[in-house]
Order: sequence, then C-alpha cells, then structure tokens
Amino acid sequence: MSSGLVPAIPPPGFSFDLCQRNESLAKKGHLAPIAQKTGTTIAGIIIKDGVILGADTRATTGNIVADKNSQKIHFIAPNIFCCGAGTAADTSKTTDMIASQLELHRLNTGRVVRVASADKLLKQHLFRHQGHIGAALVLGGVDVTGPHLYSLFPHGSSESYMFTTMGSGSLAAMAVFESRWKPNMSEEEGKALVADAIRAGVFNDLGSGNSVDICVIRNTDIRGANFDPRAVDYMRPYEIANIKGQRSGNYRYKRGTTAILDKSVRPIIIESESVRRIEPESMDTSS
Repeated sequence: MSSGLVPAIPPPGFSFDLCQRNESLAKKGHLAPIAQKTGTTIAGIIIKDGVILGADTRATTGNIVADKNSQKIHFIAPNIFCCGAGTAADTSKTTDMIASQLELHRLNTGRVVRVASADKLLKQHLFRHQGHIGAALVLGGVDVTGPHLYSLFPHGSSESYMFTTMGSGSLAAMAVFESRWKPNMSEEEGKALVADAIRAGVFNDLGSGNSVDICVIRNTDIRGANFDPRAVDYMRPYEIANIKGQRSGNYRYKRGTTAILDKSVRPIIIESESVRRIEPESMDTSS
C-alpha cells in the first residue's frame, strides 16, 4: 500500500553535499589543490556620449604567463560589453551564456536589451553558485535610458558606478581615475584616461601586462530591436604597453679574437683490426 508521500525534490542551485567530505579529508591531511592566483586590470568609465571599457591582455597561471594576447572584453549584446577578471574559462563561459539568453530576450520582445537586464542575469547566475565561479566583471553599455556601468563580484553582488576598476591591478587603475575623472568627458579624453589607468595596472601589477584593449560604446538614438553597430568601436589592441626590447650586445666573436696558448697534434695509430662473424642461432632475440 502506498503511503501517499511525495518524494522530496532537491532545491535548485549549487550542491554543497561534498563540503563535509572535504572538511574531513582536510583534517586527515588530504588537502585540496591550491587555487592559482590570477592577475588582471579591467576598468570602465561613463563619458558624455557613452561608455568606455578597458582591459589588459595578460593571462597567468601562478607565476607563469600563459597567454600574452588574452581577450578580456567580452560581447554581451550589440549595445553591451563586459570585462572579465578572474578565471579565464569562467568569465568566457559566463558571458557567453548570458549573451545567448539576452539574444533570445531581444528576439522575443523586439527591443534592444537594457543594461540592467544583463546585470540582473549575471548577478543571479553568480549568486546561485556562491562564489564558486571565479568571475569579477565590469559591465558597460547604453540603452534607451542612456549609458550605464556596473561592477559585479563573484558572489553575486553588483553596484552602479560612474567609473570603476577590478582585478589585481585595480588599485593602481583606480588611483588614475580618482585623480583625473570628471563628468561629461569627451571620447578622446575618456580613451586616454582608460588607457592610462590600464597602463598603471600593467606597470604596477605583475599579473597584468602586454597590450591595452579598449571598447567604446556610443550613445545613439535607439529604436525598436536594432542597435547601430557603428556605435561600437572595439580597438584590439589599442596600445602595446610592454614592448620587448632589442638585444644591444653581440655575443659572437671574430675568429682569432682568443689567443691560442698551446697547440699539439697527436696522430691516431691503428695497430690491428679484427672481424667477428656472429652465427644466427647465437644472436640475442630479446626485445
């Protein structure tokens, strides 16, 4: 006879069933792998007619530079882009997933996606996984309400700013913003400021380096579901910050540079030669 009880449905979201197991293993000395420290400098500002995002291009694994031309400014929608700091796979996959959802939203509604919608989906996804997704994001774009800039943290919180930075080089970049940012900056002033901020992170943080990428999203008259792609200017690279120097010295010496102190010739004298024939049955056949 059935008891009439309905089986419990596990709640959606990230499963923490293995936390107790991991804690027990840690007490026995079986430690989990140590997470690699990542390094990045990403930044964004709001200018008079839009938003400017910037990022460096160095990807590291510990103290090793794994990629000198990593793309850290990701496409979200034609009018929205996002800079990612943290684990490269997490930032890339997270932005791709949200971009696909927003494209379906645009097709269903027939309207240009709002930046607040992208912010909502991103922070809900990050909060659901409680920081286990290593993605710190700077989200920027324009919509019918004007330019917007958000800073999202791996645990799912977000804030709206006029200028913001994230990553291991964020303190150096923020120092540049706080000393020079002003309202209603022109596009050229904004690009120079963002480039200087990323460059400050490059030269003051070992995890940031190589080139400077900049994405300019201009505020245009948005109607319906169409956004003018000419309003976005993605400059990759905008500037190469770390140029490899040329070797000034030549370590090849001309013949005769080093004097010969002593020379002796000893001929090789062959006294005898012998030939030995090996019978087939006596050959070693082991591999």
